[in-house]
Amino acid sequence: MFEPNMFLAAMNNEDSNNHNYNHEDNNNINERFLRDEEFDSANTKSGSENQEGGSGNDQDNHHPNKKKRYHRHTQLQIQEMEAFFKECPHPDDKQRKQLSRELGLEPLQVKFWFQNKRTQMKNHHERHENSHLRAENEKLRGDNIRYREALANASCPNCGGPTVIGEMSFDEHQLRLENARLREEIDRISAIAAKYVGKPVSSYPLMSPPPLPPRPLELAMGNFGGDVYGNNPTDLFKSITAPTESDKPLIIDLAVSAMEELMRMTQVEEPLWKSLVLDEEEYARTFPRGIGPKPAGFRTEASRESAVVIMNHVNIVEILMDVNQWSVVFAGMVSRAVTLAVLSTGVSGNYNGALQVMSAEFQVPTPLVPTRETYFARYCKQQADGSWAVVDISLDSLQPNPPVRCRRRASGCLIQEMPNGYSKVTWVEHVEVDDRGVHDLYKHMVSTGHAFGAKRWVAILDRQCERLASVMATHISSGEVGVITNQEGRRSMLKLAERMVISFCAGVSASTAHTWTTLSGTGAEDVRVMTRKSVDDPGRPPGIVLSAATSFWIPVPPKRVFDFLRDENSRNEWDILSNGGVVQEMAHIANGRDTGNCVSLLRVNVSRFVCYNSYDQGFHIFQSFFMSQSANSSQSNMLILQESCTDPTASFVIYAPVDIVAMNIVLNGGDPDYVALLPSGFAILPDGNATGGGEGGSLLTVSFQILVDSVPTAKLSLGSVATVNNLIACTVERIKAAMSCETA
Repeated sequence: MFEPNMFLAAMNNEDSNNHNYNHEDNNNINERFLRDEEFDSANTKSGSENQEGGSGNDQDNHHPNKKKRYHRHTQLQIQEMEAFFKECPHPDDKQRKQLSRELGLEPLQVKFWFQNKRTQMKNHHERHENSHLRAENEKLRGDNIRYREALANASCPNCGGPTVIGEMSFDEHQLRLENARLREEIDRISAIAAKYVGKPVSSYPLMSPPPLPPRPLELAMGNFGGDVYGNNPTDLFKSITAPTESDKPLIIDLAVSAMEELMRMTQVEEPLWKSLVLDEEEYARTFPRGIGPKPAGFRTEASRESAVVIMNHVNIVEILMDVNQWSVVFAGMVSRAVTLAVLSTGVSGNYNGALQVMSAEFQVPTPLVPTRETYFARYCKQQADGSWAVVDISLDSLQPNPPVRCRRRASGCLIQEMPNGYSKVTWVEHVEVDDRGVHDLYKHMVSTGHAFGAKRWVAILDRQCERLASVMATHISSGEVGVITNQEGRRSMLKLAERMVISFCAGVSASTAHTWTTLSGTGAEDVRVMTRKSVDDPGRPPGIVLSAATSFWIPVPPKRVFDFLRDENSRNEWDILSNGGVVQEMAHIANGRDTGNCVSLLRVNVSRFVCYNSYDQGFHIFQSFFMSQSANSSQSNMLILQESCTDPTASFVIYAPVDIVAMNIVLNGGDPDYVALLPSGFAILPDGNATGGGEGGSLLTVSFQILVDSVPTAKLSLGSVATVNNLIACTVERIKAAMSCETA
């Protein structure tokens, strides 16, 4: 287990069978971490190094080809430490000093010997467990075969013929999920077996059959990816495992080097940065180490951006080091993230020295740009001047045969404290990526760094800091009509809107967690659809949810598109589901400097409206469930929760129909987690072609989430898919027509 002061306990087990201790190598590692912890004491050397006449690094510089000397313990020393180890495998400082005096060794030598001995014993026990793991592997392999045969021989209970996707039973779906779990378990156990037995993973073949031909989704419609509910069997995110004990010294070394690199990247101008463009040749000369050469076919993206945000440095560090907070704040960029291991929690009750191993998936809100999956270490360090830095560095080399499409070189931010609770954030984003899968519509935007660059990260952080400040605000002016002044009601409504935005962003990207299917032959821009099942989720209505999305270019600046879509007065020009009703804003919460950053509660007054639910033959038009409180019972009310947010890099208009009774509870400070939401909306991105005084066009993504059946095991009909396709196509045409009138 790594202790918080782990940087003084780097291990080196070069010759564990003979209990050899490489004094120079351990001093080199120790010196490196001491140098990082003592930022202003770069030339400080331990007493044991002075006895050697210089550090190992100095000797390597003077004698690059000279073989390092190994200091071997005597047989008596080994026997004494072996005997002591049996009694006390974790000696404290006092015991180590006493033992070092008795054996004529340095205390640091004794400390590292015991660390190496503990590692050796752990490996010994793991090898003994390997036989048990292999037996479990064989059992899982047999279960895998049995489940596969059961799936292959499944038949329809009515006609006796082979089943199709639309008629998949709940039991068969459970078998598929179990089969996928078993495959993941076999992968994990095979990797463990390969590590300790010494055979490659290919020596333990997975009992995977050749891919089955796709099953049609009724009336010969195309297959929806991995299965009808969008589970993608090629999801690489789940295949990444936590680091082993032997990986930890390398991770520490990479993290410390990355921190040094980030500090220079944030503070140095020319010749490293030339007009905010990284000089790759100068970078290679300045930082010759790193994570190795750029893979063939990869492209470099490097950017730097600074901003002053309304949040103190302590809270920013906490957001970056807490994976849950980080995923929520950067929901527009981070589709999934997980902490795989915590190597150090930091010292002095804060994140100074904290080191984590993480995996994350970065996204653009459109199905047309593949997500970027990364496996990296995140290291936090307080600098000598009191500022804080958080750096990421890729660890793909630690994974066997990693399917790398994106590598993060030293990327992160420097956070400097400013007066009145503000902070200055300088962000560096430096990646190498294979982006050949990007759709032509987004190639320019991605290649210029507008999609994943530092400016995007800083803009999101700035906007979210303003949003969080509005949540904490206590003095709310009540002079404006519709402003929610109830503090608990504001927090509950903002929390509900936050969940709506996160759900929208996760459901519109090209995440490997789900698979989109393109509908063709409709005459509309490539409409993509996917389905998923909602069960036992209080935040979603139960049943089968159909998501549909399309992206297209429009020759209108993003600001004008955003203002048009968020304005309730122009909503009936594009919103088919409101059926031409009058839209009124009932309440709102401003959450930023820009007036467009706002959470609103809208009411659509119609006698009839198109419901979001549908059944086999499409959408039904029927009386609203939400009856008006007025005497005129023929008038119905539909409430819509809407959040609009904008920054220089992206804008969103996201909305969802909500129950009027549930919203009354929320506005009185009730728990918003039990309000069912199916968000739809728009993501508006600049096309990256703005030059001079021009504003350029917009890349607009339209997305709907529709509950097509309230029964989770129901089959998806072709009529439902066709109706959703028509809905999104008509919405696109209405937006284009309205925008054309404005530009005419």
